[in-house]
Amino acid sequence: MTRNSVVSADAATLRRFIRFVIVGFVNTAFGYGLYALLVVSTAPPQIALFLSFFIGVLWNYFTTARFVFAVSGFGRLPAYAACYIFVYLLNAGSLHVAIASGVAPLIAQAVLTPIAAILTFVLVSFAMANINRS
Repeated sequence: MTRNSVVSADAATLRRFIRFVIVGFVNTAFGYGLYALLVVSTAPPQIALFLSFFIGVLWNYFTTARFVFAVSGFGRLPAYAACYIFVYLLNAGSLHVAIASGVAPLIAQAVLTPIAAILTFVLVSFAMANINRS
């Protein structure tokens, strides 16, 4: 691999990361907005989290797959969804602990959302990169 190809690959990775961050803000706003709307509408926090994560998976898949990874269709949805299920389980456990410790549900999820977003980026990037090679 030549230096120019390494620089080109690094530039492409940086562009993909920037697109991921931009799309991630939209996706995070959608997910947290749905969670907050459900909690304010008297849904229990864990139910609100479940619904916002799983509705968000489809929303996020189409925005991320298309605008970040240039993917269309449903072929990569299972791997993408598996990443989200893992993050959901960690988020749900953390939310439970935070609420049991006396943190208000909206504040707890506001703190957990960036952590979940970063973990999701790492897992989805890895899954998409490995799928692209196969």
